[in-house]
Amino acid sequence: MSVKSNEIKIKVRYAETDQMGVVHHGNYALYLEIARIEWLRELGISYKKMEQDGIGLPVISLQVNYKKSAYYDDLLTVKTTLAKPPSARVEFDYIIVNNSGEIIATAKTVLAFVDMKKNRPTRPPQFFIEALHN
Repeated sequence: MSVKSNEIKIKVRYAETDQMGVVHHGNYALYLEIARIEWLRELGISYKKMEQDGIGLPVISLQVNYKKSAYYDDLLTVKTTLAKPPSARVEFDYIIVNNSGEIIATAKTVLAFVDMKKNRPTRPPQFFIEALHN
């Protein structure tokens, strides 16, 4: 399996900042989710269809290391990389950079494949594995 990564751009909205124009730390989880969904979409995987097929993908771990502040109207680049081949879990690494190319945060998420009917961990669906090898 080759390393699978992609990049997206996110424009910081005013509502995501505090009175000093700095992005509130809680918004980074949303940025990571947006990036992860786009990573899946780029592989041809629909998160919505996966859920309709009975497979959930809840976050079980989230770690963010803040290096610099992001500000209102910044155009952030979020690079999402599959950390290792998926099992019942899938791990992603992220690098977020600002307009100047400075790293403002690094992050890691771990998600679990869950059979939504049984509410139990499961292996990744075959289409997920196949998408990684294409």
